[in-house]
Amino acid sequence: MNRKIKRAAVLGSGVMGAGIAAHLANIGIPVLMLDVTPRELNDREKKQGKTLEDKEVRNRISSMNKEALKKQKPSPITSKASLNLIEVGNMSDDMEKLSEVDWIIEVVVENLEVKKKVLAEVDQHRKNGAIVSSNTSGISIEAMSAECSEDFQKHFLGTHFFNPPRYLKLLEIIPTKDTDPEVLEFIKTFGEDVLGKGVVEAKDTPNFIANRIGTYGLLVTVQKMLEKGYSVGEVDSVTGPMIGRPKSATFRTLDVVGLDTFIHVANNVHDQVVEGEEKEAFEIPEFMNQMLEKGWLGSKSGQGFFLKQKSKDGSEILQLNPETMEYEKRGKLNTKATEMAKQEKGSGRKLKALINAKGDPAGDLIWSIVKPVLLYSAELYGEIADDVPSIDEAMRWGFGWEMGPFEMWDAIGVQASVTRMKEDGENIPAWIEDMLNKGFGSFYKTENGNVYFYHNAEYKQQTFNKKNINLKRVKETKDVIKKNAGASLIDIGDDVACLEFHSQSNAIGLDIIQMINFAIDHVDEHYKGLVIGNQGKNFCVGANLGMMLMEAQDYNFFEIEMVVKNFQDALMKVKYSDKPVVSAPFGMTLGGGAEVCLPSDAVQASPETYMGLVEPGVGLIPGGGGNKELYMKHLRNIPEGVDFDLQKVANNVFEKIAMAKVSTSAEEARENGFLDQMDAISANGDHLLHDAKQKVIGLADSGYTAPKRTKIPVVGEQGYATMLLGAKSLLLSGYASEHDLKIAEKLAFVLAGGRLKEGSLVDEQYLLDLEREAFLSLIGEPKTQARMQHMLMKGKPLRN
Repeated sequence: MNRKIKRAAVLGSGVMGAGIAAHLANIGIPVLMLDVTPRELNDREKKQGKTLEDKEVRNRISSMNKEALKKQKPSPITSKASLNLIEVGNMSDDMEKLSEVDWIIEVVVENLEVKKKVLAEVDQHRKNGAIVSSNTSGISIEAMSAECSEDFQKHFLGTHFFNPPRYLKLLEIIPTKDTDPEVLEFIKTFGEDVLGKGVVEAKDTPNFIANRIGTYGLLVTVQKMLEKGYSVGEVDSVTGPMIGRPKSATFRTLDVVGLDTFIHVANNVHDQVVEGEEKEAFEIPEFMNQMLEKGWLGSKSGQGFFLKQKSKDGSEILQLNPETMEYEKRGKLNTKATEMAKQEKGSGRKLKALINAKGDPAGDLIWSIVKPVLLYSAELYGEIADDVPSIDEAMRWGFGWEMGPFEMWDAIGVQASVTRMKEDGENIPAWIEDMLNKGFGSFYKTENGNVYFYHNAEYKQQTFNKKNINLKRVKETKDVIKKNAGASLIDIGDDVACLEFHSQSNAIGLDIIQMINFAIDHVDEHYKGLVIGNQGKNFCVGANLGMMLMEAQDYNFFEIEMVVKNFQDALMKVKYSDKPVVSAPFGMTLGGGAEVCLPSDAVQASPETYMGLVEPGVGLIPGGGGNKELYMKHLRNIPEGVDFDLQKVANNVFEKIAMAKVSTSAEEARENGFLDQMDAISANGDHLLHDAKQKVIGLADSGYTAPKRTKIPVVGEQGYATMLLGAKSLLLSGYASEHDLKIAEKLAFVLAGGRLKEGSLVDEQYLLDLEREAFLSLIGEPKTQARMQHMLMKGKPLRN
């Protein structure tokens, strides 16, 4: 069946419902968002003389929740234009509109009877073949649809998004015994390829996969804290990045989620499982119930496990003492084990170092909370999911863990940890014992670039979407063409090479510049084209700031000029390569990272691409050609034959660079002029390299020729004065410092093309020379060096 989803509906416009509607709108799907009608008028409506029959009043709840999307942080929308695709209405007047949609998502209150009632009405209005799903976090999918029509049941399943839907990758899909297999496969594919999700098929059990294990793990951590006398801050200091978990660790995570939401999810399991250890594990500690009564719910109420409080030295974060229910100075665990773990590379090695530190306070805490999670996951195997990867992927994508439970078990050593568990008197699930007895020592193994997982007494090959190019696996099966400390050139198949950055933070230094030069030369001779992409935490945070600062403090300006010139030349080589070059940015794409993308033939961006030329924040202007390229990109975006004001273009670019504007999404990067009509956005970040490779192939196969060098019109001396006027007004109004003005002067001079007449045509090298001269003059400034030092030490800009 050639099924398509051209239009969708979301029933329920609360935080979750509106978030799902926003996510659909972000990818271009029109959404009808309905909610209940108000029972009474608010004060504003009373003053306006409205009645409960007025359409504006009847749609008030969905309208307000749509409007609230603009103010939420982090933003659920990738562009304000997304909101235009969300139509609001109510569930009393507009249910007949459901006949016009292809997918209806129910997101009403977590109550089985309410959901059954809503779905029964949906059954009356939906068209045959329309998919219906529930976004419940744990109510039985089967029970909801038991009384609906046969066609409804065939097209009904659970689709559990994680909040916030834009940012959390996991989508748990829960079929019933009646769900048509074709519908299940369609939604799985649609979820991954169109919604950009990591899709896991779960079974219809309480809280499905991620919330079942994640909630258990959080409660175990709370219980061990109380039992062993650790503080809230001490627990959070070792249960975050040190063991491959998010920075929010344990209690900050609970504050972000909201204590009321967490307790609801935990009670869902508690109320549905049989008496015994599992039921006891999901009992909420008394002090948390007291927090709930007091309204200490976390971030949304202003206080929870942590409280941010102003003091004479600024603001400080206090931790809750569960015994006294008072806030106190935040604690931290610093032990021999934590110091050892910090020296290790990779989350697996850090975790192993902690767990092996018997008798150490941090090591004992981590063992006491990791051990039960591993055993619980093993006990649920087969009940909540059919295989090990589904459980691991759910935890990575839903809770932000770097390793799922079985990946963690492999990292610390299965046999050694099971032996220790037995010494602790733990019962080991029979299938784990059987696995070890049969000589299988790990849950995963990799051979010739293929991944295998343990399943029913054998290793089974894990299948991946063909669009998911994993550079680590590629490098295991293909020879790396060339590599140095900062980058590698890799053959990714189909006559396309990939230039991968892998320096610290993917910061650009001489090693990366050298590899850019080699890559262009090698690809021009041997390949169809080049992808510049990697799979680090961020695409590239910019140039190696520490190296530049050190050289500047040693007065090695000749060395700095050489590096900047080499970088400019390398990026010009990218721009005028004989073969197509496509950059694949994601995450932080700042400064030099953006400068790598701008001269590429095309950009294939991840939806979450935060792109900007941020050099003014460290007292500089872009030095690798970013000023020129952003200006030229803005000029290229003007339709041919249209009259335009060159000064407005220059002002626009000047403002974006001077204010160090960073996009909050790839869509906003397009609005900011960093992407143009040749550039595209991949729905799923995991498919980014594949999509970039296909773009390279498409360009090559369509008869690619390198761009021709052209002269660039500039605004000259008069335009320079106009740009400076705006900067000086910011200084006078207190929004800019004297040093900000100095940076703005240099930037304006470069963009204006110096002291020329307005409309003068210059070549690219002329602008690059101006840019390099300005960069060098600024890096010698003491205030610039202070900004650079502050950024390296504090990770945030200094205003001086």
